[in-house]
Amino acid sequence: MASYATRLKTDIERWRAAGLVDATTARRLLEDVENTGRRGISFGAIVAMLAALLLGAAILIFVAANWQALPRLARVGMLFAVILSGYLGGAGLRARGQNGAGEAAYMVAAAAFGASIALIGQMYHLSGDEAAALLTWCLGVGLAAILLRSPALTAAAVALSVAWLWTDSWDFWRQSPLPWQWLVLAAGLWAVSLWTASRAARHLLLLAFVGYVCLIYLHGERLAVPVALAVASALFLAVSAAREAASERILRLGGGAPVHGLIGFAVAMMLIQAEIVDDPVFMLAALVTFGGCVAALMLAGRDSRALRWCAYALFTLELGVVYVATVGTMLGTAGFLLAAGLILAAMAAVIIRLEKRLLAPATGRGAPS
Repeated sequence: MASYATRLKTDIERWRAAGLVDATTARRLLEDVENTGRRGISFGAIVAMLAALLLGAAILIFVAANWQALPRLARVGMLFAVILSGYLGGAGLRARGQNGAGEAAYMVAAAAFGASIALIGQMYHLSGDEAAALLTWCLGVGLAAILLRSPALTAAAVALSVAWLWTDSWDFWRQSPLPWQWLVLAAGLWAVSLWTASRAARHLLLLAFVGYVCLIYLHGERLAVPVALAVASALFLAVSAAREAASERILRLGGGAPVHGLIGFAVAMMLIQAEIVDDPVFMLAALVTFGGCVAALMLAGRDSRALRWCAYALFTLELGVVYVATVGTMLGTAGFLLAAGLILAAMAAVIIRLEKRLLAPATGRGAPS
């Protein structure tokens, strides 16, 4: 955010000097940049949040180490004191404009709440498993996020929901049914993220949804699941890139929607190729993956550095997958890479010619004849 704001301020000053905007408009734009930048969490606030989490962990470890020496009432009282101190102290800090420190105090209280579930359950021998404890922790943190309107607590609730999903659906010894209730929980957390203005939570939810589809595939190993994910992700990328303003009004991600489409497409294509690695159509899937990288760069690569890096990473990863899959036939690998290189070179030549033709009228307009 800081680097973007700095570049934008420089551009506004350049526009004002060139006469593109007047002084009043330039001042209002600079004020908007300043106000928007203050809502972000700085590096110092992140360090403060990490320090607060470490402090909270130290307090909880101290309580746990002296657990047997403390009376039951004192145990419960200390735990609730840490929770109340974190939430009330965080609210006071935010009221004084110290948002980063306030969010850090909230995270201490959330960590104390999770520890309280485990310690009180152990003390009173309450029945339940890890998944139920994680769900309770998630719901409690989500409720606190609603009441305190905290972006950090909302993101923490999303992370806890993912931990509950994994714990409840998969472990080393048994395979449990995939909980469809997570979709309902995710929809609720999305609504909470809109209320608390937590972009991080919405980004995490989109990534978690891709993980949920992967769990569906792992439970049934049906090829139709990653195929559907690949198609849906490609459509999501195309629509969010073509209708950027509309998608931003709906999703409120602060940019980056096409990146999630590319990530979903990449995960789906990796699952598909792992399933058909010994099938002749493997090469077709590889070509589709390479084509998806190029299409993503053409649609949204100009304005998104994150998408460019993801596309480059996917292209490199796909080259490695193709090499490993065809390592027994070096000639076949060389032929595939040669064909892919020629196809991409031809596509690049076509794109360059189209760009020149599209730019020619604009640059030639007004030129002397």
